[in-house]
Amino acid sequence: MRLEPIAAPSPARTFAPPAIAIAATIAVAALLAALAGANPAQTLGLILKGAAGSKFAALETLNRATPLIFTGLAVAVAFRARLWNIGAEAQLYAGALLTVLIGTQGLPGPLALPLMALGAILAGALVLLGPVILKTRLGVDEVVTTLLLNFVMALLISYLLEGPLKDPMGMGWPKSPSLPRDTRLPRIIDGLRLHWGFALALICAASVWVMQTRTTLGYEIRAVGLNPDAARFAGIPVTRVLLKTALISGGLAALAGFSEVAGLKGNLTTDLSANFGYTGIVVAMLALLHPLGVVISALFVAGIFVGADSMSRAAEVPTYIADLLLACALLFMVLAILLTRFRVVRG
Repeated sequence: MRLEPIAAPSPARTFAPPAIAIAATIAVAALLAALAGANPAQTLGLILKGAAGSKFAALETLNRATPLIFTGLAVAVAFRARLWNIGAEAQLYAGALLTVLIGTQGLPGPLALPLMALGAILAGALVLLGPVILKTRLGVDEVVTTLLLNFVMALLISYLLEGPLKDPMGMGWPKSPSLPRDTRLPRIIDGLRLHWGFALALICAASVWVMQTRTTLGYEIRAVGLNPDAARFAGIPVTRVLLKTALISGGLAALAGFSEVAGLKGNLTTDLSANFGYTGIVVAMLALLHPLGVVISALFVAGIFVGADSMSRAAEVPTYIADLLLACALLFMVLAILLTRFRVVRG
């Protein structure tokens, strides 16, 4: 048996496998709920209700989706150029660190906020720039370097929060001083936690889509991702394109840290990210690396996590079901994409 590429997949071939993948994910969710001793239909209903059953739930889902949109976009941009950025978590924390350093300098809010965002973007871009230089100059695998930088950045943040950046009023907890009120992103709706970082994430998604589909750089990124040797032969500066891609990808991931600190938490802690950098890989893959699809994928993933938290309290089913659901959704979707583009041939 072998796989044979399909030159022009039919509409049925294009849409049927992803639909089956979604149905299979729901079936696995029901099975997991049954194994946990709960009613499958009730459990799925509680997840849906917890994610979008009220104004508060829907806004919490949007809130949870905000950093996932940023990290999903970061991964999608990098993967499109075959730059395997596994270090969005490190870039997120780098952005959060610069947000705190700039935001606590006593600058007025209208000046501090754009400087915090620009500082975060620059920090995230520089964190990814190093591995890309090592890749292009010395042939070092960026999967290894970007992954290891996650742990380096985590240890650096832990050191800073236990030492130079520790809040003296933090009652012993390792956290940074809080940002002044006027340097925080305002709430979209007063009294609720959704902030303007979500709008910034949507703007970034639209901007990345325009960049990929309407600019020379977007064409070059796609060409390098499809075949770097052919792109180089055609006169595309592959190394320069990869460096530009790194700057964009790292900056996008860092904006997740900026939005979490300036829009939600107000300070830097070691648990600022709930694995947003790693989950961004799932978000990007579920979206097939499409920047607008990343928004939908992030909302889906955020809905599962927010709904699972609510469901766990109501049905006494472990929240780990959300992690299993995401793993199954990713595996089924990868298989669906494979069956969309290839057919199995005997012999």
